Amino acid sequence: MIKSKSKYKNRIRVVLAEKVITNHWIADKMGVSDMTVSRWTTNKIQPSMSQFIEISNLLNVDVKELIEYNFDNALIK
Repeated sequence: MIKSKSKYKNRIRVVLAEKVITNHWIADKMGVSDMTVSRWTTNKIQPSMSQFIEISNLLNVDVKELIEYNFDNALIK
């Protein structure tokens, strides 16, 4: 079985670095584990849309800044 690449990946790690905020801070504010945030920042798993919105509110950025869309992997009809 071939694992298909996601059409998008998140930019949470980049935005956290730009704002000098740690994974632990986000985890604490959201009530999730440090491991969960680590998996988000390495794109091993993706937050739910409600979690993306919560992250964007905590970081004071537009949710669009947290998502990088890969048009090469998208199916365009």
